[in-house]
Amino acid sequence: MQLNEIKDNDGARKKRMRVGRGIGCTKGKTCGRGGKGQTARTGVRINGFEGGQTPIHRRLPKRGFNNIHRVEYPVINLGTLQKAVDDGRLDAKKTVNAEALIAAGLIRTGSVAVKLLAKGELKVKLTLEVTYASKSAVEAVEKAGGSVKVQQAEEAKA
Repeated sequence: MQLNEIKDNDGARKKRMRVGRGIGCTKGKTCGRGGKGQTARTGVRINGFEGGQTPIHRRLPKRGFNNIHRVEYPVINLGTLQKAVDDGRLDAKKTVNAEALIAAGLIRTGSVAVKLLAKGELKVKLTLEVTYASKSAVEAVEKAGGSVKVQQAEEAKA
C-alpha cells in the first residue's frame, strides 16, 4: 500500500444535507423544521413549557436546604481495603494514607481527606491515616491488629 492509495472506508464520511432549495426538494421550504413559530427558529428554549399551565417544577413544593459549602469526603470501606490488599494494589506493610489510596485507584486524585467506614471485613493488619473514621471502623481495624490515626480536617487541607 502506498500513501497515494489511502482512502476512507465506505460510509466513513457523509455529506451534509443541503436544505432550503425549493418545495420540489426533500428538504425544501421548511427544511425539515415543520411549520412556523418558535420551534422553526434557532435558540429554542421551551423545555418545561406546558402550554401556559404552571409548570410542574413550579407547582411542586421545595423542601429542605442544600448547603453550598458542604465538603464531601470520599468514603473507603474496610471490605474495599481488604479486596485491594488481596489484589496486590495496597501494601499491607506500608502506611495507608490518601496518596496510597489514589495510587491504588480507590479514590480520585485531588482528594486529601478520606472517611473510613466499617462496611465489610478486614483480615490483615493495616496502619491507616485518614481524616475521619467511624468508631466501629476503628474497632474493627484494631481487632485485626492494625491502627488508625485520625487527622484533623484542617491538616488534611493544608
